[in-house]
Amino acid sequence: MRVKRYVVDTMPEALQRIRSELGNDAVILSTKDIRTGGFLGLFGKKRIEVVAATDTQEGTASPASRLQPSAAPPVASAPAVVPKQSAAKAYGGQPAATLPAQTKPAGPLTMPHVPDVLTERETAAAAGPAPQRPKPRPAVETAPNPAPPNRQAAGAADNELAREIRQMKELMKSLAARGDLRQDRHPLIQRWADRLAEQDLSPAILEDVIGSLEMRAASDPDFLTEEKVRGQVRSVLCGIVGGRGGTPITPETKVINFVGPTGVGKTTTIAKLAADQVLRSHRKTGFITSDTYRIAAVEQLKTYATILNVPMEVVFSPADLQKAFDRLSTCELLFMDTAGRNYRNERYVSELHSLLNAHGGSETVLVLSLTNKYADMKVIAEQFVNFGVEKVLFTKWDETGSYGSILNLLYDYPLRLSYVTNGQNVPEDITLLTEDLLVDGILGERRE
Repeated sequence: MRVKRYVVDTMPEALQRIRSELGNDAVILSTKDIRTGGFLGLFGKKRIEVVAATDTQEGTASPASRLQPSAAPPVASAPAVVPKQSAAKAYGGQPAATLPAQTKPAGPLTMPHVPDVLTERETAAAAGPAPQRPKPRPAVETAPNPAPPNRQAAGAADNELAREIRQMKELMKSLAARGDLRQDRHPLIQRWADRLAEQDLSPAILEDVIGSLEMRAASDPDFLTEEKVRGQVRSVLCGIVGGRGGTPITPETKVINFVGPTGVGKTTTIAKLAADQVLRSHRKTGFITSDTYRIAAVEQLKTYATILNVPMEVVFSPADLQKAFDRLSTCELLFMDTAGRNYRNERYVSELHSLLNAHGGSETVLVLSLTNKYADMKVIAEQFVNFGVEKVLFTKWDETGSYGSILNLLYDYPLRLSYVTNGQNVPEDITLLTEDLLVDGILGERRE
């Protein structure tokens, strides 16, 4: 048996060389597209690798004798047959009917007998360094001696599992700290935790309240009743307020500056407080406004001044403010309205602070709306606390059912409460924001 490998450009060239060197009885064992030349396997020329074989030894028979029938008796083994797929590929993918016919031997056999057939491994060894086609992988591998597991890969998997377990433990601890694990919590305490969470209380306050309830429940078996739990919650919330409830305007107060973001109701609040001082306390009151940015802001305050019959001055700079104080020197109490700006910007707060410091003996009240998010309130309060603002007034009590942001602000900053507005009517819809009013609102005992 002779096996020979050819690397050619086209199949006709391969067939011609096979016939001339191996004879017409040669059998094509395999064909494969390869690339030769190029750089690092790139830009190589595409060629065809053909492996062919014949059963006659070189020099033992002439091409004419190979056309005669074999003298050996026929055997039961099947003759070598070229696979249809390989033959079709060898002839450029043409159908089998169009393949060129080989010369048929004169005898009963249709093909010459091949006494020996090379196995695939022997063919590869005889063909030399020719690359082989990969064998199809069996569906189920049944290796008798499986290879030992990769200890390094197993160690990496164990480390990954341990890391995930640590992360899970940390998550469980954080959930327990926030009170999200409720299976061990008494139902009554859990109901109060949910009720306070609906009021948008901060996690720190919730932790203080729930921790206090659980401590009392652990020390007193008779504590877990609705009345006692409510009383304990009220006690903790009142402790956070710490006596910083609203107080009325004192006779010693001469100037009150109102600052805050846009749209919180500063001008309407000033009108309510001024009407209360004029109609009930009979104090001589005056208005000063520096809100020259908003359209019709001056006209709105001037309308209230006309109704209450009080003087009013408009200022544009700290120098104008001192002149306004001189013209209103006969007034017992002055309310100053400032322009609503983006007070998340520290530059605006600094400018306003320089304006308010033009006259001594005054107090500044930060006006915030309860319909705003606490995150925004916190940023604004941070800016004004840095410039010495100590009081905060809340508007739109009637437009929300959540009052936890007030307690959050007192918990985070050293502010004191002032007033709270609950409507648009002047001067009725304003009242002191006392400690009891705030706690009642949070506990669901809202009072108008």
